[in-house]
Amino acid sequence: MGRPLVILVQQNGNKIVPDSSSSDVALPTQSVTLGALFLVFSKVGLCGFGGVAAWAHRILVDERRWYTDKQYADLLSVSSVLPGPNICNLSIMVGDQFRGVTGSVVALGGLLAGPLAILIVLATLFERYGTLPLVQAVIGGVTAAAAGLVIGTVIKLARRLQAGISNVAIGLLVFIGATFLHWHIVFIMLTMVPLSITLTCWERWRR
Repeated sequence: MGRPLVILVQQNGNKIVPDSSSSDVALPTQSVTLGALFLVFSKVGLCGFGGVAAWAHRILVDERRWYTDKQYADLLSVSSVLPGPNICNLSIMVGDQFRGVTGSVVALGGLLAGPLAILIVLATLFERYGTLPLVQAVIGGVTAAAAGLVIGTVIKLARRLQAGISNVAIGLLVFIGATFLHWHIVFIMLTMVPLSITLTCWERWRR
């Protein structure tokens, strides 16, 4: 992977230090080890039942304080428009920023190892007991909780980042289009993303 799209930290020997060229730098001044990357993304993977991005924000921003809200939003935005699961893209980018290619592999491994083991067990049990009413009720409850968690994270980020009117309008339009009008993801990416970027640049230019 080349130089990260969002420059947050610089390596000075084995120590991660803030990049003084940016006014919105990563918060930690200590070294982020490969073990820390593995444990953090293991926690993200094991806690994120349906709302992985929300848990990633809580752990990376609120608990570990590796990133600010703005930096996390930038990372999540880039990882969401790239092919593949956004949380996997996010783990690769974070690992690369702190520990290069090895960090990417370790972060992604931590993210996938725990859920994969649990998934194998649950898939076996679901095949046998998945039709039971109690199991169906549990799945419905987990789905509702995950949806609420994702919505709550979006609102929290929007408040902290002080999203402009155009950002809110685009977000609502995408929500309505994807939920009720059944817009294809390709259509959304090719139309809404360029429109959002254009409006955001225009608003900043007016300031």
